[in-house]
Amino acid sequence: MMTSDEYPAYATAIEEVFSEPVPAPPRRPPGRPRVVPERRLPDEVIYATVHKHRENNRVVAVEQRQVFGAPKGLKAALGESAASHRVNTSFVERQNATDRGRNARKSRKTYRFSKDWRVHEAMTYLTLYSANFCWCVRTLRVKDGYGRWQERSPALAAGLTDHVWTWAEWFNRPAVQST
Repeated sequence: MMTSDEYPAYATAIEEVFSEPVPAPPRRPPGRPRVVPERRLPDEVIYATVHKHRENNRVVAVEQRQVFGAPKGLKAALGESAASHRVNTSFVERQNATDRGRNARKSRKTYRFSKDWRVHEAMTYLTLYSANFCWCVRTLRVKDGYGRWQERSPALAAGLTDHVWTWAEWFNRPAVQST
């Protein structure tokens, strides 16, 4: 299950990543064959958005809209969620704020914009990975056996690593691992 605001690029990205090719019919209809095979999202992919109704630049009502998946699937996923039982944008908004705060190229009204897509993409990856591996988040800390707080990064809390990485460790790690 995924939730976000109504930014159209999210639905396009979800379709691009999670859709699967539809098998061609055994007997082709007459005419030219399709250049791009048809793709469909599996039923278990659920995506809902938050639509905010505004009056005089103030939010007066919030409504959830399901974009992909079955309504029963959304209700079941929200019921099982440990984070929230409502469709909301808090996680994506937090990530967007972190990204804008750490990557000056994404700040609004700035001269630090990226002229080259590859540089922009590289900086996006750098800020994303460093935020998850190199920065401790206060709300993720836990007490150890002695009652002291142990700082944790999001990647450490998710079990993706066994320690908080330093910048030097991050930059010296090979991008492609040999096996």
